Amino acid sequence: MFKEKLALVPNKPGSYQMKNKDGIIIYVGKAKNLKNRLKSYFNGRHSGKTAMLVADIADFEYIVTSSELESLILEITLIKKYNPKYNILLKDDKSYPYIELTKDTYPRLKIVRNVNRKKHKSHLFGPFPNVTAARKTVNIINRMYPLRKCDNLKKDVCLYYHLGECLGYCSKKVDKEKIDEMTNEIVTFLKGDDSIVTNRLKKEMERASEQLNFEKALELKQMLEDISITLRKQKIDLNKNYNFDLFAYFYENNYLSLQVFFIREGLLFGRHFDILSISDLGSDELIEYIIQFYQRQGLMVKELIVPEIVDSELLSSYLNVKVSIPKRGDLKKLMDMATENCQIALHERSEELNKDELARKSALKELATLLNLPKVSRMEAFDNSHLFGSFYVGGMVVFEDFLPLKDEYRKFKLDLSVKDDLSAMREVIYRRYYRVLMDKLVFPDLIVIDGGMLQIEAVKEVLDSLGLAIPLVGLVKDDKHRTNQLINSNGEMLKVDAKSHLFLFLTRIQDEVHRFAISYHRTLKNKGTLASLLDMVSGIGEKRRKQLLRTFGSMKKMKEASLEELETILSHDIAVSLKEYLSELEKKDRKKENLSSNEEE
Repeated sequence: MFKEKLALVPNKPGSYQMKNKDGIIIYVGKAKNLKNRLKSYFNGRHSGKTAMLVADIADFEYIVTSSELESLILEITLIKKYNPKYNILLKDDKSYPYIELTKDTYPRLKIVRNVNRKKHKSHLFGPFPNVTAARKTVNIINRMYPLRKCDNLKKDVCLYYHLGECLGYCSKKVDKEKIDEMTNEIVTFLKGDDSIVTNRLKKEMERASEQLNFEKALELKQMLEDISITLRKQKIDLNKNYNFDLFAYFYENNYLSLQVFFIREGLLFGRHFDILSISDLGSDELIEYIIQFYQRQGLMVKELIVPEIVDSELLSSYLNVKVSIPKRGDLKKLMDMATENCQIALHERSEELNKDELARKSALKELATLLNLPKVSRMEAFDNSHLFGSFYVGGMVVFEDFLPLKDEYRKFKLDLSVKDDLSAMREVIYRRYYRVLMDKLVFPDLIVIDGGMLQIEAVKEVLDSLGLAIPLVGLVKDDKHRTNQLINSNGEMLKVDAKSHLFLFLTRIQDEVHRFAISYHRTLKNKGTLASLLDMVSGIGEKRRKQLLRTFGSMKKMKEASLEELETILSHDIAVSLKEYLSELEKKDRKKENLSSNEEE
């Protein structure tokens, strides 16, 4: 059906975009020769995920570039922009932490994420897959070595100085040689030689035992175990100066198993693994994965070791690092070991993965039939959270084929005038789909809300005002707060077996959006700082919040400020909202005080 259009495609490099019947981009690729690559999709037979992709294609577009590197840059940009469902997408938003020892005059040791090797002028170690143990190691080193603990130097010494965990850099003269000695020992330790630190801990542990201080001895023993976990490495016979990341893969039955080995100072510092469902495997898919991995993790090494299938020159040009393919020797053995780990990991999980995919397909088909829809893939679910009937926030989670797309979750800070669930739902739905219309974002196949007919009618009212007809379903709870039935946009109750896969997946979505909305609210209110309290007021962003903090400095002074004083920083409407908010806070504080005094009486 694309014969005439394919005849016009040039034999040049570029990026192509596959679209479905709704005009949504479902796959982005690149090619040295656009005509040959695009023809391959529509000539011959395909199986598995590739067949699903081809069946979903209703149209395609392409952009010609002057080189393959330009086509790769364009491809990655478009993948980041559109999140196409058939491309390799990193579902997990986790990034591993690094340990940073700053190169300040008075150095600090801390945990950092999303680092950029070119921007950082400090000692960086990692990444550390075991986050908890890495944090414990930083705490241990900070306790053993009196480094600077505060972000900014104070006027006088703090508690850390009196505990012997800081040299009092703010007011004491500290010998540079002492600082250099500490720094060298810490760097040596974090590079893998833990003898200095562990020997010191062992001596302290023995001394504590001899003094019958078994509690302290046990604490020191735990410190040694934490260090062992954090710096647990597999010794491999490599040059001590070797620092690189190694990528390996194993592909079978449309599943791609990947392992990344982090090699630091010739030692295996840690590893990361993923198992992804993909439509096809080639150099492009692995390059996509590696680039996305570093967009999230930050690139901290000057060399990558990759399998033979990867176009190493193209990847090197994009990332601006050395990219090597091992042919023999120790690096080839390491690649083989990593590949074997990929195969073992995939085979261990293959049965579980197949069962999950069959269950999801079955549930999607059942849901589409139940709602009389041609198909259901993308679902957007909404829930609200509040504090004593005010200070509402909203949360939206996105699932595709019952898998979460965490990068697309959204939080909504609501106006103080919102005093009930229905008003909160109306505002969140309006803001979300007005934005989808204006920015031409992807529409969901289904909106999922936590509630019954009242919530359904509130959402329909907003969608009608925007001229949208998006299918809608409500998850209704029983008197024990357990989901027991569904309701469609016509108010019809839909019977679903509580033991079915569909019910299980819908309940997961409901639990996830509930957790997400509550955690956002909890984050805002539990920080207990003036800055976090201001975060609750719609219209006050980071810039205005900083201005308010600089001008007033305390909640008391802000409460005492007149509307005119607030309007020197805020617009009239936002200043009024802030006044109302502060007044509400004062009422709640008085209520708590009255309750406390009654309890005391």
